[in-house]
Amino acid sequence: MATPTTSPGPLTGFTVGVTAARRREELVALLTRRGAQVVEAPVLRIMPLADDLALREATERCLTAPLDYVVATTGVGWRGWMSAAEGWGRGTALAEACRGAVVLSRGPKATGAVRASGLGEGFSPGSEATDELLTWLLARPLDGCRIAIQEHGVRLDAFAAALRERGAEVISVPVYQWAPPDDMAPVRRLVDQTVRRQVHALTFTSAPAVAAFLATAEAEGLREPVLDALRGDVLPVCVGALCARPLADLGLPTVHPERGRLGSLVRLLAEILPTLGRREIPLSDAVLTLQGNAALVDVGESHLLSPRGAAVLRALAERPGRVLSRAELLRVAWPDASADEHAVEAAVGRLRAALGPHAGLIRTVPKRGYRLAAD
Repeated sequence: MATPTTSPGPLTGFTVGVTAARRREELVALLTRRGAQVVEAPVLRIMPLADDLALREATERCLTAPLDYVVATTGVGWRGWMSAAEGWGRGTALAEACRGAVVLSRGPKATGAVRASGLGEGFSPGSEATDELLTWLLARPLDGCRIAIQEHGVRLDAFAAALRERGAEVISVPVYQWAPPDDMAPVRRLVDQTVRRQVHALTFTSAPAVAAFLATAEAEGLREPVLDALRGDVLPVCVGALCARPLADLGLPTVHPERGRLGSLVRLLAEILPTLGRREIPLSDAVLTLQGNAALVDVGESHLLSPRGAAVLRALAERPGRVLSRAELLRVAWPDASADEHAVEAAVGRLRAALGPHAGLIRTVPKRGYRLAAD
């Protein structure tokens, strides 16, 4: 049905998949505020810290002798580490151990958490990249140094190995670990929707989330169809370069903001998505713009369409005035060949109903098909 509005958002008509677990509500709110329809499917959950024996053992190792360097990679991870140590009665000792070392923070969030714990950072890269932290450390004599690395959900084995090669003793501190969600059904549905092109974009906020989504696709026997969708019709949007790396390693096009923030991610998405597949249809007194699954009229109307209806309208808009047969429209809007030509007739009927006063745009040409009647 037609949904009049005076100010459609930049993401009106687009469906966006959200794979995040942490801060999911914030990301969903930012997207819906800009008009997007959101499919929520957290691909991972964070394991609780209270009974994490690996974290406690790593913490005790940090306290056996003075530390020279401590690497803080995430704000939530640093706060979790300090909180867990406090719960074990080791908070003061850990803070003193870190105070006697040079603390390196990966970015502003980690820096804020370090300062909130009463400490100061000795170095923080402007790029917010772990690689730049490693370069900074390798430029210094490390033989015999003790270095603690607060990990952030994924092991930093290559980082630690490079430091050990220079003679350092490295203590990996696994502050939180990822685990599969309790309910995998939403993730499997999002994989299927990606293959069917029922989402226009997927958002990722961590590299482990990318790996987990692709692992689910592989378990469903849909890894290659998912990769094919991500190469063209479904835009993968990552929060930062580190998050995007697993996709880039597969040769997939990715976009990410310069600064790894949820707000920056959504702003970038709102800039890029409306430019993809955009079609403008001149009317007698206005211009109708096809954006995602919405038809927007520049006089303040928006008409939400079904994915099939949007595909039919887009195909007609690409060849204004030309008659497209039902068979041609069937190939465009039902690429999986799951319907017959009667489905096209039904979709056109629903499309006309959704367009309301502009239903006359879709003209029936008896025994031939349909055409778009636009100025």
